[in-house]
Amino acid sequence: MMRDSQVEVTTPATTSADEHATSAANTRSFAEILKRALRVLFALAMIAVTFAILTLSLTSTGTTAHKDFIAIWAAGRLLIRHVNPYDAAAVFPLEKSEGYSETQVLLMRNPPYALWLSILAGLLSPVKAAAFWILLIVASIVASIRMLWNIHGRPPDRLHLLGYLFAPTFACTVFGQISSFVLLGVVGFLYWHRSRPFLAGLCIVLLAFKPQVLLPFGLVLLVWIVLRRQYWVLLGAIFGMAMAMAVPLWFRPSIWSDYLPIFHGAVADSVIIPTISTLVRIGIGGHAQWVQFVPAILGGIWAIGYFARQKTQWDWNRHGPLLLLVSVFVAPYSWFPDEIVVLPAMLAAVYCCAEHDRSLLGFAILDVAALLLVFFAVRVQSGAYIWTTTAWLGWYLFATGSIRDQHVLSSGVATS
Repeated sequence: MMRDSQVEVTTPATTSADEHATSAANTRSFAEILKRALRVLFALAMIAVTFAILTLSLTSTGTTAHKDFIAIWAAGRLLIRHVNPYDAAAVFPLEKSEGYSETQVLLMRNPPYALWLSILAGLLSPVKAAAFWILLIVASIVASIRMLWNIHGRPPDRLHLLGYLFAPTFACTVFGQISSFVLLGVVGFLYWHRSRPFLAGLCIVLLAFKPQVLLPFGLVLLVWIVLRRQYWVLLGAIFGMAMAMAVPLWFRPSIWSDYLPIFHGAVADSVIIPTISTLVRIGIGGHAQWVQFVPAILGGIWAIGYFARQKTQWDWNRHGPLLLLVSVFVAPYSWFPDEIVVLPAMLAAVYCCAEHDRSLLGFAILDVAALLLVFFAVRVQSGAYIWTTTAWLGWYLFATGSIRDQHVLSSGVATS
């Protein structure tokens, strides 16, 4: 009887405690859901505001024609008419008709397999096409940073948001540069090369929009495909390239012969581009075009040696960041917005600093200095940008301690 009475007395107390715990759990659950919802709404609001500001900047009267985008739009509009999109005599009047006031024509210098993007822009008026173009750029940057966050294991510290403050990221959006799609190709390859090799191969097409920026990276990629027998990656790259070339070839079968003068002209014009390769060319004092490629050749030799030393343990997410930085550092010709492709390396170094309790002050100083150049509209042709590739490489090596002490990215990559 005593036991029964004790049970009767304690049962209401136990039930009350359970109800209180359940109520508290429900309250916490609701609070977490509300908190996540507010974060999503805030993120969407920030993206919407950023998109609106950039679109207004690019599409406002008198500015659309003075962005690099006008060359992309003109190339697409001409190609739709079956006209050579690389012909300065055809491009210049079209740009002038839209308010372009410079004395030199602005040409799209990307290879023909990048022209399908310009065709999409050429179907619209310049203002509408500019808004559409900004939307594509913002989407590619958001997708790239999101995938990098997943590669790093989705840490809760939100350090990946620093990617939006990276100076080349801002410059790429302001100038309407195609380099954001190159970043998407690089990150897409890093994200899918283990789980979905065919998709990783498709991403190589985007990576190749500016092949001169990633020569050592591309060389190691080719060697890796052959030695590791990554046939699905190769098949994806071939299929993607065929699809990318199909549309331009349909509009103009002679597109490759149209492009050859642009290819040779790009090398000749690179004497005015602020890169390390330009300094080497000027320092040697020669006018031979091959001198511009000396740093890239040396970088390629180093890259093969780097891959050979790590061949049995090669991991793109571990060794790829340094390869990206060296590739941009030795590029024969590139512009400041092209440096957005080193964003995976910068975020890897940021996470390395966070893991080892190292300060991010060095990165902040360098990034703010570069942002000020963009904010004050310093022309990308200016020598003021000559230091940036060296700065990113130097800070990465400092932040990671040494080449051997690189931050190891999470090997568990999401498959969706």
